Amino acid sequence: MSKLIENAAVDLTIGGKVRTFDVDDPKLPDWVDDKALSSGGYPYEEKFDKDEYEDTLEKLQVELVKAQFWLQETGHRVIAVFEGRDAAGKGGSIFATRAYLNPRSARVVALSKPTETERGQWYYQRYVTNFPTAGEFVMFDRSWYNRAGVEPVMGFCTPEQYEDFLNETPHFEKMVITEGIHFFKFWLDIGREMQIKRFHDRRHDPLKIWKLSPMDIAALNRWDDYTEKRNRMLKATHTQKAPWTILRSNDKRRARLNLIRHILSTLDYAGKDKIAIGERDARIIGEGPKFLGID
Repeated sequence: MSKLIENAAVDLTIGGKVRTFDVDDPKLPDWVDDKALSSGGYPYEEKFDKDEYEDTLEKLQVELVKAQFWLQETGHRVIAVFEGRDAAGKGGSIFATRAYLNPRSARVVALSKPTETERGQWYYQRYVTNFPTAGEFVMFDRSWYNRAGVEPVMGFCTPEQYEDFLNETPHFEKMVITEGIHFFKFWLDIGREMQIKRFHDRRHDPLKIWKLSPMDIAALNRWDDYTEKRNRMLKATHTQKAPWTILRSNDKRRARLNLIRHILSTLDYAGKDKIAIGERDARIIGEGPKFLGID
């Protein structure tokens, strides 16, 4: 396979040791493979059983179809924001949530970088344009929270724009709630070694290689910067009306099941089967910065 990224080998300081990682090397280093699942304090030693996952997911997807019928009948609206570091599992979680929903009223919004016209608008404007009408379920694959993470870390906004965003966003989201929209904010959290492993997996899977970009590799040495911005974002924008729901996502299966359970448990739709939904795993899902030990 041809070289994908120039300067793909990077030196990373992890646990006080300098490690060299070359995403183009087909062999995943042992120091990554051995610690990927447990990285970031993940509470389980093994992934969730695949057969049990598929059986449970199907039951939850049946409930999602019921919830969509309820939305269409009542005119209720849902927004779900999916955020997290690169390779945290946002796209897969969205896919699992939307798989059997009617695409006419269950939309995914994944905006590219703003146009010249959009850069001259109110920052939130292009997102508001994609908000749901009556009966719709809109999922944002990244959102206005770009300004709380990638933009300040990579220098795509000014310090003043960043500070303004942290101050203004709780007020913006209060308007969303006041409007009567069911509003979910999900942060998918992964450990450092797990992120590296997933980057490597993407590089060497011909079906997923498109997901890996030079910016992903550039971000590897900015882990601490992203962590600092994540912590500030959670503390500044976690509110009673618009809380952050955190999912430990080193195991995508557990994360997806608990994410969907949270949506279904929150919505008061007709015909809800609480047994099929099951209980959320308090070791995997929690609320706000304290769940990640952020003071």
